[in-house]
Amino acid sequence: MLKKQKKLILTTEQQDAMRRAGRVNARLLDYIRPHVTAGISTRQIDEMIHGWTIDNGHVPATLGYQNYPKSCCTSINDVICHGIPDEYVLQDGDIINVDITTIVDGWHGDQSETFLIGDVSEERRAVTQCAFDCLYLAIEALTPGCRVSTIGETVVPEAHRRGFTVVREYVGHGLGLQFHLDPSVPHFPNRQSRIDRLYPGMCFTVEPMINAGSRYTRSDKDDGWTVRTKDGRASAQFEHSLLMTEDGPEILTLTEDGPRRGHQFESNSGSRSTGDANVEPAS
Repeated sequence: MLKKQKKLILTTEQQDAMRRAGRVNARLLDYIRPHVTAGISTRQIDEMIHGWTIDNGHVPATLGYQNYPKSCCTSINDVICHGIPDEYVLQDGDIINVDITTIVDGWHGDQSETFLIGDVSEERRAVTQCAFDCLYLAIEALTPGCRVSTIGETVVPEAHRRGFTVVREYVGHGLGLQFHLDPSVPHFPNRQSRIDRLYPGMCFTVEPMINAGSRYTRSDKDDGWTVRTKDGRASAQFEHSLLMTEDGPEILTLTEDGPRRGHQFESNSGSRSTGDANVEPAS
């Protein structure tokens, strides 16, 4: 059933609070970046994220959210989203999406990035590249007051052009004092997204999940969270938190060290550690 859009417009002060939450979240992703490499377990990644967040006076949003048990999501190879960190040790050839959400003075910063571990297959590299490019193409297509469907109308043709598919069951969302708010932000056009609009002062995520094979998904019945591709082929995702302004979308979660628009992934990117994990203060 279609619903009337709730316009969740932030004040100038609230927008600044969201900017800070985004900056903190981006710094956290950069902090763990050099350690997302072959030989580390996803449990260790989660512990690093949890420790940095708490030591800097913030809150890991996923921990306890609807009974989710960890401080981040780690989704490997055929896992689309919501992978739970455990004892799995990253291996050469894996791809892993690390999804982090941090609560900073009550406000949420949310982003994810897919890392290539060592010498990955061409399919895994290509689907990662597609997810990354689709994110930035969607952001570039947005204008003040545009329909939410602009995102899906950009992502789906690009993914299909490259021979990939777009997940429909899991979508972006509004963001602020709560983790998930209106509007729903699907990465494919539907009736509701053709009604809802992105007005200046609204915060939301764009986070396309791209599958190498079919778009269909299956959920892990044992843990109740992990979502995999139904055909077992690879999936990749990238996510940013955005603020729509009078001049267009502002990315709130840009990292200093991560890939920027136009980046070309290579099979050995992100596979080497560059130092020890040390807590640094957040600003």
